[in-house]
Amino acid sequence: MSNKVFLIQREALAPGQVCKVETSRCPLAVYNIDGEYFATSDVCTHATASLSEGEIVDGDLIACPVHDGQFHIPTGQAVGFPCTVDLRTYKVIVEADRIYADLDQESEAASSAI
Repeated sequence: MSNKVFLIQREALAPGQVCKVETSRCPLAVYNIDGEYFATSDVCTHATASLSEGEIVDGDLIACPVHDGQFHIPTGQAVGFPCTVDLRTYKVIVEADRIYADLDQESEAASSAI
């Protein structure tokens, strides 16, 4: 079963950008990494800051705006101190010019990293 929700139009999120999208379940950070889209929880697991206010660094890491801890965007893995707990990731579905997330499935990158 799928819990697919609309996130954003493709043209509204340029490569190298992140934005916050409120869903009925939780706020998500949605990323465009070189034309590939990802979605994670928007809340840092260390300091409850909004990751969408952070900066994408080294191509595929998001840096928390509070303490600069980092997460690998495709997998949600915490890779920079003080962050030690991984982010929840969501499966992204692109249909034509619209981006969706399945709130019941983790990203393929995260499931293959286990």
